[in-house]
Amino acid sequence: MPRTTANLSIGNYLIQRLQDYGINDVFGIPGDYVLSFYSDLEKSPINVVGCTREDCAGFAADAYSRINGMGALCVTYCVGGLSVCNSIAGAYAEKSPVVVISGAPGVRERSSGALLHHMVRDFRTQVEVFEKFTIAGTELLDPLTAFSEIDRVLDTCDRFKRPVYIELPRDMVHVVPPVAHGYAGSTHKNDPDATSEAIRETADLLARAKKPVIIAGVEIHRFRLQDQLLQLAEAAKIPIAATVLGKSVVSERHPLYIGLYEGGVGDQAVTEFVEDSDLILLFGTFLTDINLGIYTAKLDPNRCVYATSEALRVSHHHYHNVGLQDFLNGLNAAKIHATHRTIPAELRPEASKSVSDVASDGQLRTSRMMQHIDEMIDADTIVVADVGDSLFAATELTIHERGEFLSPAYYTSMGFSVPAALGAATAKPDHRIVVIVGDGAFHMTGQEMSTLISKGHNAIVIVLDNHGYGTERYLHAGEWEYNEIHPWDYGKLLEVYRGGKSHEVSTEPEFVAALDEAWDDPSQLHLIHAKLMENDASDTLKKLAERMSAKVEPC
Repeated sequence: MPRTTANLSIGNYLIQRLQDYGINDVFGIPGDYVLSFYSDLEKSPINVVGCTREDCAGFAADAYSRINGMGALCVTYCVGGLSVCNSIAGAYAEKSPVVVISGAPGVRERSSGALLHHMVRDFRTQVEVFEKFTIAGTELLDPLTAFSEIDRVLDTCDRFKRPVYIELPRDMVHVVPPVAHGYAGSTHKNDPDATSEAIRETADLLARAKKPVIIAGVEIHRFRLQDQLLQLAEAAKIPIAATVLGKSVVSERHPLYIGLYEGGVGDQAVTEFVEDSDLILLFGTFLTDINLGIYTAKLDPNRCVYATSEALRVSHHHYHNVGLQDFLNGLNAAKIHATHRTIPAELRPEASKSVSDVASDGQLRTSRMMQHIDEMIDADTIVVADVGDSLFAATELTIHERGEFLSPAYYTSMGFSVPAALGAATAKPDHRIVVIVGDGAFHMTGQEMSTLISKGHNAIVIVLDNHGYGTERYLHAGEWEYNEIHPWDYGKLLEVYRGGKSHEVSTEPEFVAALDEAWDDPSQLHLIHAKLMENDASDTLKKLAERMSAKVEPC
């Protein structure tokens, strides 16, 4: 925390406080309303990463925050800020703590009555828009309150793990407040009596359970509670499943890990193991349609403990003001002696099988590609999957380290993956980033490969080319032209970007050779243009489409 604020401007105080939360990189695009603050950023220790589009900066900051703990982006007023709305809405939905900093017209210039460029309706339009998908926000209009407002908003971002919004008028950047300021810290406290009672009730259920299981969700990752969860699971030998959004919340090579629970659309052995449990501990789990296998999950509330940062329910008993960290710590302190449940051989991590050399017909299938990628992944690999079959097929991968699988598996916004790779590579430049992206999603944000190349990152970008929106084809059967997209010669883009190496493959042997070459060459970015077998899809996508198609078919 800053020791003194003497002679510290509002802009420099904001920069210092960002660093206090471990934010060493900021993504964005400059514009005239934020140029003064950009100059301060460039003079500071913070690394500024310029992106090709504002929404890409939002996706990059989102991915960075998932790995780093908190991220930030900086854009100009309205034309920049409103362009980033979709990616920040996704960060809100999936609890990713991103600080949005937007420049704005100066306080003094607003009184002239002139219609200033970039304005939409009035000066507060952008503030009011961001109120809908941030957990807190502020306009730094008053030097007397600016520092305390920055503290309040950043503390809220850290506490709730959701995006926040800070609007900085350009004539306030270099203002030095005339009063001293001391950081007071967060004052939130949980209810100790409710916490103790919830722990006692849950501990009693655990002590009596014969077949307990944990379903670990994304909040365990966001709040950095993996160690507490593993301490509980290891002490009581409780098997751990994860949700799709929470994939890699713990290492998928841990001996207690049994796989992803996806209701009726997931692995049948995992589904049966979870649903046969007499106590299901849902820790940090979002009960979304995708996580629940399009409502095929069969989780009896009588046998469930549902604990998140915002709610706690033990069977049908609701507890209020109980923190997720306090709850897990209390369960660990209780030293519960639960029944050790045996994990079937087919669900143990060592049960995974190696892929044979190539399929008999040699054609390129997504699931086969995932098997080959799975053999290459190691502890220094981060996988970033876009939505659609890029995500569904990638759920088959085994992630070695926790928190190193990134995908918008709840909000499901196409175009996340390539800019997210930039955020991941910035947060962990010593890791190899593998991007799995459909051609439709790549059309949206693939230009961010330019930034990956310019920053010297060595990502492997695998474009799954089925000439269109493959997921929608399965959701709505028929030869619909709107699911077709214009074919690109993706490898030629690297000539435009002046870097990287491209590989075009249309058979499984060609893919294996390209993947081997890319993996063995960490000196540059590699793009693998994978021309898939016609009508190819993973088994997971086919099951999901079967469940969802009734909701999208016309009456």
